[in-house]
Amino acid sequence: MTTQMMEPASHGSRPVEQVLYEIKKVIVGQDALLERLIVALLARGHVLVEGVPGLAKTMAIKTLAASIGGEFRRVQFTPDLVPADLTGTRIYNQQSGEFQTSLGPVFTNLLLADEINRAPAKVQSALLEVMQERQVTIGRETHLVPDPFLVMATQNPIESEGTYALPEAQQDRFMLKVLVDYPTQTEEFVIVERMTSALERPHRVIDGAQLLALQQAADGVYVDPALIEYSVQLVRATRQPESVGHGELRRLVAFGASPRASINLILAGRALAFMRGRDYALPQDVHDLAFDVIRHRLVLSYEALADNVSADDVLRELVPAVPLPDRSLIESSRRTHDRPVRHTADA
Repeated sequence: MTTQMMEPASHGSRPVEQVLYEIKKVIVGQDALLERLIVALLARGHVLVEGVPGLAKTMAIKTLAASIGGEFRRVQFTPDLVPADLTGTRIYNQQSGEFQTSLGPVFTNLLLADEINRAPAKVQSALLEVMQERQVTIGRETHLVPDPFLVMATQNPIESEGTYALPEAQQDRFMLKVLVDYPTQTEEFVIVERMTSALERPHRVIDGAQLLALQQAADGVYVDPALIEYSVQLVRATRQPESVGHGELRRLVAFGASPRASINLILAGRALAFMRGRDYALPQDVHDLAFDVIRHRLVLSYEALADNVSADDVLRELVPAVPLPDRSLIESSRRTHDRPVRHTADA
């Protein structure tokens, strides 16, 4: 799976390029991760990152927070955490004789849930409301989190002792799941060279108000109905593999992706189109994000787990089997969509 090169940027996407430039002062490589982080930020989604320790997952989001001037907080998930450690709690004030609300670390712009699978399910589920509704209920009071708000959670795939697998409902709240791999030899050389000398600090290039404006601009990207149909077909193929000629995969998938996958393919796809400098989405934008949007929403069967089959193995068969919509027809439809309507006077 390859990432399409960014097309010549429009004026609206130029601040996004500046953010990426600042992040790359610190982070070497990891182009897919950085692109997905920006996509999630523009589309108001959350990101689950899986990779071995030491691949700059934490540094990436800290640098992103610095470049957009957002507040960043990190929570190290451990087995002894309780939900109140994340969301906050009510504390009795002896002087006033009243209970006061103490808000937890989720009240921030960028929240890093580090090694989220090291905390039990009751702690993981404390994030369900805030990730979906962007609010936290403590007692009888409901508190809104700041806008923008992004949760980036990490998990380590090489350890299983003392970990708790994320429930399917929790994984479904994440717009994207990104797999981070080792750097190339050249990238690792640059990493060592950069980290053993004076590290250049990123500068803030946009603020919260500018980010909200970018999110609204990304919301305005034109999405042709053919792209919506394509996203639905992709997701339905995970539930009915025989519909795309891969009935042999049915035994490997216990449950296909939920409708959230179809929705997030479009939301993320138009954000990626905005990053690439267009005011309209193309089939390639949705296609490039298919693995990241769908992989964590597939529930594999016991047979697949016994055969060491991963969600990506299934998607490598299904995604190419769904034909891409014709790009020229979409561009033609977009021009028609943008054409002003002429009003004629009554005779």
